[in-house]
Amino acid sequence: MRLVTFALRSSPSELLIGVELPEAKSFVDLTEALGISSMCSFLATGEEGLKKASEVVESGKSRVLIEDCIRKAPVSNPRKIICIGLNYIDHCKETGLPIPKEPVVFNKFPECVAGDGDDIPLYETKKLDWEVELVIVIGKGGFRVKKEDAKHVIAGYTVAHDVSARDLQMANGGQWLLGKTLKGYAPIGPAIVTDLENPHKLGIRTFVNGKKMQDSNTDQLVFNTYDLVEYLTRYFPLSPGDLIFTGTPPGVGLGLKPPQYLKDGDVVKVEIDGIGSITNTVKELK
Repeated sequence: MRLVTFALRSSPSELLIGVELPEAKSFVDLTEALGISSMCSFLATGEEGLKKASEVVESGKSRVLIEDCIRKAPVSNPRKIICIGLNYIDHCKETGLPIPKEPVVFNKFPECVAGDGDDIPLYETKKLDWEVELVIVIGKGGFRVKKEDAKHVIAGYTVAHDVSARDLQMANGGQWLLGKTLKGYAPIGPAIVTDLENPHKLGIRTFVNGKKMQDSNTDQLVFNTYDLVEYLTRYFPLSPGDLIFTGTPPGVGLGLKPPQYLKDGDVVKVEIDGIGSITNTVKELK
């Protein structure tokens, strides 16, 4: 199932929750049928909610054409955005850094979230970089979850662009927060896929102005998605709609010789097989 958040072009400020039917080029609106107000509230219903959503889809009702809608970030108001650094074996080799023995954890703020087609604001940085990432979307959540049970707290997966301001990230002793959490620096989408056969064997890529810059596979993850859920819930609970950015593969601008950074007007597309792609344009704030 492909879960989406969208708005009708006739009512762009009202967010709706639905299921994408690519072959029918339509969304199924679950908002009224299930009495839900946000993706987080829907994800909190777990397997029961997915079952009810399937019944609405099978009814053939509440369908709207995608062309009459605006696709939004699938989770617009996560409580937490947790990020993992240096989590691809090939990326560690690229940077010359040792493979971590434990996950490197940092975070973004919820205000970072953006959707497919939203502009990436260029401000307060001269070294804006790209990073494609597989994102874990938490379902019912949990605390102190064992690895073998991790899949039961994961609702699905989506694609993210972990936009990074390298000069801010490396400033003041190397703190990462400021460089990672500027407004609009976490575009996600296009949908939450709940039935990926194997999240640990997916092609993952970035294109900048049509040129392929990152090209790897999630089989290069140092800590896979189940490892991360177990590790993080040792320390704090995960809640419905929480997002875990699982790290980026090699090919970021910082690692090029010489380094290459995004500028006003650049178009960045990030994609993962089985999930889809999102495209965002860099726009300098005047």
